[in-house]
Amino acid sequence: METKNISHFQEAPSSKSFGLTLDNEEVLSFKLSNKNGMNVQIINYGATVTSIQVPTSGGNLVDVVLGFDNLESYLASYNLPSAPYLGTTVGRYAGRIDKGIFTLNNKKFQLKTNNNENALHGGNSGFGKKVWNISNLTSGDNPSITFSLLSPDLDENYPGALRVDLIYTLTEENELKLEYKATSTEDTIINLTHHSYFNLDGHDGSVLNQEMFIDSEKILETNSGNIPTGKFTPLSNNDFDFRNSKSCPASIDHSFVIEPVNNVVAKLFSSKNNLQMSVYTDQPSVHIYVGGNCFDILKGKENAVYHSSSGICFETQNYPDAPNHEHFPNSVLRKGETYQQKTIYKFENIN
Repeated sequence: METKNISHFQEAPSSKSFGLTLDNEEVLSFKLSNKNGMNVQIINYGATVTSIQVPTSGGNLVDVVLGFDNLESYLASYNLPSAPYLGTTVGRYAGRIDKGIFTLNNKKFQLKTNNNENALHGGNSGFGKKVWNISNLTSGDNPSITFSLLSPDLDENYPGALRVDLIYTLTEENELKLEYKATSTEDTIINLTHHSYFNLDGHDGSVLNQEMFIDSEKILETNSGNIPTGKFTPLSNNDFDFRNSKSCPASIDHSFVIEPVNNVVAKLFSSKNNLQMSVYTDQPSVHIYVGGNCFDILKGKENAVYHSSSGICFETQNYPDAPNHEHFPNSVLRKGETYQQKTIYKFENIN
């Protein structure tokens, strides 16, 4: 099946040791580079993006995602009061599931809870805390790396053994493309997302001077526990209407409804570096997150002191708690079917 030994991949993207897990398993860091000088670093712990360096019009490279310099800090980050999930792959189910309970095929499942009384981002040991296998590497134009994970039946009490493949491709158009595929041995629920905190001014700055655009007319209404009520809040005359780009908010934790999909669903602009990031996805929502009570504790990479406005997440995904709302998009993956998802983060210089 998969292998962690990469010596047989010819001209493979460069890899180096990133540290050892508590079980003494070695974690590797891989670097994808394109001909424009852009490069992306990804570790196989959580299939986590640790760095995205983008060339600016001024000829500099700016690192536009938050991250840590070593594995110890990633491990320690999960012990914080609210784990930041810096750059990780989130699964089996991104977002919250009310009280960790859902019903599938007339059977009730109780997931492990890790967010007050709810299940969040896959539970206590979600996909961001697992060591993924490396199943393919390509070099040359549009280099890529494929990570694979087998989540066993009843992992965090989710039904079915789930096989996930995630291909990261760095294109020659300065896109980081994420393509997910998953199959299950039993009917199950699934919602995968990517959890990088972006900052086009550089990972050691603040996003509050950057502007954001979101192509969305409504957000999911949520209760005090941040669980969707099943209703929608229209964004006309709402502070969170970003159909005309405006400054990033200091605090936001909302799911924006995307229709139709496959267009540019969101953009982030930095006037400091004349950079623009465009987000494309085939998912029905993008969850925007700024804030958190996890910062000012762990030092970020390059000794950066991260704070609540250090970065902004664009989590392309299905709706949180969709298994408990019949009118929400389908979140069930049937045995024998294939879950597929595609998201692109594209970086461009702007005048």
